[in-house]
Amino acid sequence: MKKDQLLPGRRSMFRIAACLGAAAVGGLLVSERAETPGRAPDGTGAAAGPSAVAPPKATSYRLRPMTAFAPPVLRRAKPPVRKRPFLEVPATGRTMVLTFDDGPDPRYTPDILAVLRRHEVRAMFFVCGEMATDNRDLLREMAADGHAVGNHTWSHPLIPKLPPSRIRDQLGRTSEVIEKTLGEAPLWYRAPYGAWNRHSFEIGADLGMEPLGWTVDTLDWMRPGTSTIVRRVLRGAGPGVIVLSHDAGGNRSQSVSALRRYLPELLEDGYRITVPRR
Repeated sequence: MKKDQLLPGRRSMFRIAACLGAAAVGGLLVSERAETPGRAPDGTGAAAGPSAVAPPKATSYRLRPMTAFAPPVLRRAKPPVRKRPFLEVPATGRTMVLTFDDGPDPRYTPDILAVLRRHEVRAMFFVCGEMATDNRDLLREMAADGHAVGNHTWSHPLIPKLPPSRIRDQLGRTSEVIEKTLGEAPLWYRAPYGAWNRHSFEIGADLGMEPLGWTVDTLDWMRPGTSTIVRRVLRGAGPGVIVLSHDAGGNRSQSVSALRRYLPELLEDGYRITVPRR
């Protein structure tokens, strides 16, 4: 009988313990809600009184989906402010970089992409925003083939003649088009005509880009003839050399024809055509 009489007491203890556990869980939930960034302890959504402690700032980590498969969002550090552009790239062995400016142009860029694809090499395309915004499919094709897409300003102005606000607008708008189209902002930029100044270096670095010049200028924009363009590239070839050509800004048929001729010769001579890394 004594054993049977203890059972109701035990049941009462279990009920009390269960109630205390539920209260504790409820207290934790209320506490977590009160500590949510931007929410006051009373749930009104505003901190109470001028002496209230400022809520912790929300971070991108807290805003990411809580899943083991979500990759971390990394912000690339801004590069230093340069005083001059890179005119060549550090090269191990016979490495060269081919660059094309002013595009994309649906008349010539697809042919250049086809030649590069045929030989399985990657190049750099410094695009103008006003051209890129109307030819986003070509930007996507460049990225899909592994080419680097750089910033060549919006409308190809002479940078030293612009105030800083206009330089930022020229570079910023173009970076925005590239990022919205490809999902990544450009890492490199090139001043039209190779005309840099202190403001362009500062603004480019602030936008996360490094300045890239060139070693060999084919002067293809002058249309000197396909053979002349080929000769300039082959004579200037060397480790770390950056070659400047164009895929827009005028009739670029000679540039396309020259690429078809000098690219196989560079590869046969042992050069590896690639893009610089950041």
